[in-house]
Amino acid sequence: MELHNLTPAVGSNKSKRRIGRGPGSGKGGTSTRGHKGAKSRSGYKNKIGFEGGQMPLQRRVPKGGFKNFNRVEYKAINLDTISALAERLGVDTINIATLREAGLLRKSQLVKVLANGAITVKLNVEANAFSKKAEEAIVAAGGTATKV
Repeated sequence: MELHNLTPAVGSNKSKRRIGRGPGSGKGGTSTRGHKGAKSRSGYKNKIGFEGGQMPLQRRVPKGGFKNFNRVEYKAINLDTISALAERLGVDTINIATLREAGLLRKSQLVKVLANGAITVKLNVEANAFSKKAEEAIVAAGGTATKV
């Protein structure tokens, strides 16, 4: 066996279909596109949502909802997360900078402390917002809840 007598295995290489090259090719006439209609024409491009001229679904269904552009969005952090973080770091004050360093917040996120979980140690917590129960739980444990 040498380079000049190497050939691919039989049936492994298919020849390209020559479409629209006359009746002798077996693929002349309509060129495998069927008869008439948009899909048989050159330049046809299927547009997303096009339903053949029928009123498309996205135009039949009415618009809905409302997006309040004045909404303030908070990142929710629970009491159990805060107490675990304070225990891990060995600190008695948790503020936004501490939460960012711990990887719980991105740069411009605001924090709201929620009351899921329990807090047993005295902690001074600084955040943008608190739920009523979270604030009560922090104060009941002997700490302070300060809005920044």
